[in-house]
Amino acid sequence: NQDAAAGRVRRVLSDETHEIERNRYTAVVEIRDHHQRAIDRLADAYRDNPDFLGLIIGGSVAKGYARDDSDVDFLIVATDEAFEERLAARDLFINRRDLCDYGGGYVDGKIINLAFLGDVAEKGNEPSRAAFEGAFVAYSHVSDLDGLVQRIPVYPELGHDARIKAFYCMAFIQHWLFLEAERHGNRYTMLRAASQLALFTGRLILAHNRRLFPYHKWLSRTLESVPDKPGDLMTCFNELLNDPGGDSASALFELVRDFQDWGVSDLEAYTWFMTDVEWSWMSGTTPIEDW
Repeated sequence: NQDAAAGRVRRVLSDETHEIERNRYTAVVEIRDHHQRAIDRLADAYRDNPDFLGLIIGGSVAKGYARDDSDVDFLIVATDEAFEERLAARDLFINRRDLCDYGGGYVDGKIINLAFLGDVAEKGNEPSRAAFEGAFVAYSHVSDLDGLVQRIPVYPELGHDARIKAFYCMAFIQHWLFLEAERHGNRYTMLRAASQLALFTGRLILAHNRRLFPYHKWLSRTLESVPDKPGDLMTCFNELLNDPGGDSASALFELVRDFQDWGVSDLEAYTWFMTDVEWSWMSGTTPIEDW
């Protein structure tokens, strides 16, 4: 057995915090003492269960984003037999409050198997990979589970140039759609285009920095952390979302458009949207929102 909760990866900083080594994105993260107690109790609750091979801690606690009242997110690795039984029963979640001793606290987990981890490492999309940023193994009965976990949150170089083009084209189109919706007084389309414009200008900058898209909850926080971006990016990003209008939409799009030469003409952007988004049903390709 290996136990990653041992001193090899974690030490007590004080009565209130713990420190663990993280993956390549951040050197260390502090874990509040009450979250650490919940992790320890969670590990104790399942370590001797033969159905489960290992426990992986993720979410805001592992990333260092947790609030005092944050829950503890985890993945628990089941044997193939136990996983198939749970899958057949549509019972792949564990949610418990009894392991926490703080107000509103609970542990919230998903049941997976080793094959799932291998698939994510080999072909996972960006949000699936980003879910493992900072993740660490609390206990394991299999060899090198920690090594497998660390191979997951890696930016995929394959398809990088295509993603840059796609995200720029989507930002271009959403800016155009916003202005058209504003002109016609279509509030629904305005709000949707504003959200999509923020999303794809953000994804463009993340891809430029070769940083994984962490899904929507952590998009703005991750954007704040990347080094190579327009100076007023977050100001324009937030102004569009707080007060959607033609001026704020154009300010964000033009700021990102002019940040560098993205190598895409207006005509290419219109054509890409038609062939790769409007006609995507013809090829059965994955929608760009799920990349």
